[in-house]
Amino acid sequence: MAIEVGDKAPDFELKDNHGASVRLSDFRGEKAVVLLFYPFAFTGVCTGELCALRDRLPHFQNDDVQLLAVSNDSVPTLRVFGEQEGLEYPLLSDFWPHGETSRAYGVFDEEKGCAVRGTFIIDKEGVVRWTVVNGLPDARDLNEYIRALDSL
Repeated sequence: MAIEVGDKAPDFELKDNHGASVRLSDFRGEKAVVLLFYPFAFTGVCTGELCALRDRLPHFQNDDVQLLAVSNDSVPTLRVFGEQEGLEYPLLSDFWPHGETSRAYGVFDEEKGCAVRGTFIIDKEGVVRWTVVNGLPDARDLNEYIRALDSL
């Protein structure tokens, strides 16, 4: 069961595509967070979604908002993926313990061994204010994220 609007967002600490530790709580009181789970780097729909975010990055990463993209890929995989696609926002590895953060948010598909497409907008106090969960093959609508961020 995915985390719902009004829930306190579970804190986590994950390595980014450069090996640095990133904690959700680091942004508390400073920025809202768009927390985006995706199945795997280098796959068609995931690459399309992450590049669309890249192309509209000022909406999702600025003085008030931080974008964090999480997959179950390893740090080296995410490093190459980020460099290849020119992604200049943190790609976080939920590789080991495998899927621990994805499970905490209720978006880990046990049969497939990866996260589904879950997005959570978390306010500066660490409370989930908007969420959408799509199946593996279904891309998300970035305009919905922008409307949700505008309502914070």
